[in-house]
Amino acid sequence: MTVGVALLAAAGCDVPSSYSSTTAGQNAMQGMQGMAGAADDTPALSEVRAFDLGQIVVDGGGFTVYRYDKDSTNPPKSSCNGACAQQWKPVPANATEHLTGLDRSAVGTLTRDDGTDQATLHGWPLYRYAKDSMPGETAGQGVGGVWFPIAPQGTKVTAVSNPGQADVFGL
Repeated sequence: MTVGVALLAAAGCDVPSSYSSTTAGQNAMQGMQGMAGAADDTPALSEVRAFDLGQIVVDGGGFTVYRYDKDSTNPPKSSCNGACAQQWKPVPANATEHLTGLDRSAVGTLTRDDGTDQATLHGWPLYRYAKDSMPGETAGQGVGGVWFPIAPQGTKVTAVSNPGQADVFGL
């Protein structure tokens, strides 16, 4: 098993036997960069099936994307600023340029209080949790009762949702 396939398996995802070593190598590089704290190769948003959670959204490095219950969707507004935004890193607006499996009409952007632009899904501002150290981790699920992975429909993922055969995670 290659390093990339090992990373995907460690992330709690089923890896089909047809998964190529070239693709595995590319994902391994993205995963390694994410673990080292480097920027993702390509900002992106993708729908994937996580083995234990069902359909969720991940960023270009395969990291889980979250929503915050204290944010508003109409109009989209982030309530996570300052120290909060250090732990819950806003997904940059340019991630909306590369989508896989998401309805383009549901994706947008907002301008944060600090003047930076942030990606949204169904109006929800999107974040990555600083304590997720590798692709596929969901350490932010349920933090404070207000942080949850986001489903492609904009709903929060609170429990196992139709577990079963997983897609290749992060593609």
